[in-house]
Amino acid sequence: MKAILQRVKFAKVEVDGETVGEIGQGFLVLLGVAQEDDKKEAEVLSNKIAGLRVFTDENDKMNLSLDDIGGEVLVISNFTLCADCSHGRRPSFIAAARPEQAEPLYEYFCQRLRDAGVKKVAQGIFGADMAVSLLNDGPVTIDINSKDLKR
Repeated sequence: MKAILQRVKFAKVEVDGETVGEIGQGFLVLLGVAQEDDKKEAEVLSNKIAGLRVFTDENDKMNLSLDDIGGEVLVISNFTLCADCSHGRRPSFIAAARPEQAEPLYEYFCQRLRDAGVKKVAQGIFGADMAVSLLNDGPVTIDINSKDLKR
């Protein structure tokens, strides 16, 4: 499971011109679910994100977590994070989980963030064509792969 995390001042997602999810200060998370992922991957990744200390404190040091600032999270499913660009010019998405596997893991990941105490977890619509708007804060952008995290 892979996440691209952006620290934001606000973010929102629209489907067919209608806002379906929005947050204030916190994280925009683009989440890619791979074929070999399971609930353990979602647990490890959600715990890492919930506790990540990348918000600035009174000394302008990245030292605060979502909980410390009352931050929110917008999670967008994004199978293209599983792209393999190693051959040719057209990416292969064969490593991405099929929707019947990916959607329950996406929902489970979001629930795990809530269980970890994130005050608001907004979501896009799985599989929809979405328009995501955000105001980057920093910018701070972090690439996290659950395979690289200690269990």
